[in-house]
Amino acid sequence: MAAALAASLPAPVAAPTPVAPTYEAIPASMSKVIDIEAEIPLQVVQLDGLVVTKILKHTREAPSSTVHGLLLGLDLDGTLEVSNSFALPHHVSDEDEKSVKSSARYQSSMLRSLREVHTDDGVVGFYQATSLGAFFNQSLVEIQALHQEKLRHGGIVVVHDLSLTSRGNASFRAFRLTPSFLDAFKKSNFSTTSLVSHRLTFASILEEIPLQIRTNPLLGSFLDTLTKSTPSLLPDATPETAAVSVIPPSFSALDLGTTGLTRNLEQVIEAIDNYRTEEGNLAYLSRQIARERARADNYVAKRKEENLARVAQDLAPLPEEDVARLFKIPAEPSRLESMLLLGQIDAYGKSLEGTASSGLVKMYSVKAAST
Repeated sequence: MAAALAASLPAPVAAPTPVAPTYEAIPASMSKVIDIEAEIPLQVVQLDGLVVTKILKHTREAPSSTVHGLLLGLDLDGTLEVSNSFALPHHVSDEDEKSVKSSARYQSSMLRSLREVHTDDGVVGFYQATSLGAFFNQSLVEIQALHQEKLRHGGIVVVHDLSLTSRGNASFRAFRLTPSFLDAFKKSNFSTTSLVSHRLTFASILEEIPLQIRTNPLLGSFLDTLTKSTPSLLPDATPETAAVSVIPPSFSALDLGTTGLTRNLEQVIEAIDNYRTEEGNLAYLSRQIARERARADNYVAKRKEENLARVAQDLAPLPEEDVARLFKIPAEPSRLESMLLLGQIDAYGKSLEGTASSGLVKMYSVKAAST
């Protein structure tokens, strides 16, 4: 009977399979209208405390001073919020093709893993460690130019100074390329005429963006309790151990050593020597260009005189030949490297000024305390 009832019931209808939604691509003419955030200028960069900790840990454990990594986050109402970061592997020869491919695969794998756990995976820039404030180099300019071309707000580079951190002052600064320099870089033209027309100097290569560090209030309270001294529970505690703290106070600011000052002077001398070498190469190339142009001008003037003499003799003038084909005049050399070297010299000089001034204050304080 149960079988008969089952046979009399209508056959179950199979549930229809859901159709996958289709999305149409946003037209290029409407992309700027929809992406309103892209039109808001970037005003401030906000680093999360986790990012600061990761950068400090990476620079401390890195085998060399060449430290760099990617910054992740989002931009909202003119604030670039950097909420996460990860270090990039260090290769001995960054120009090696295998090293470049390995680094690209590592980046793709990390971003894919972050996307799977639903964390911020939007690249907003990169960070780089430097020493004595000198971060002007060709690789930084090329990477930042690529980011400003591909990313929505252009991306930023956060520079971390190792020398200041070793003295107890963690230094983080955010930069991006100026529009005038980026225009000259896209044209690959850093001749004298281009520098004058774009009004470029070493000081106008990068523009600094205000940077803020955001920390969790609970974490701040916890660190405050670690640094606060508490009375000792021992009844026979000496005056030295009467107050204890988990994190002992640091007296690195009272160090009167001149190791940093000596290293700074060496870097200044080395940068000046490199600049003089680069200027010598530019002067040699300029003399070659002037020599070839003088030969071409003499040839054109001589051909004009010959044509005038032939016209006076009722003869047909000689055809004008292509001077560029006869004389290979070299292009004017790029002055980008010399500008970057000037930026390094300026950075070393400012670092030397800060180190020397603080050292003088410490020495006068010791002298006043000893008298």
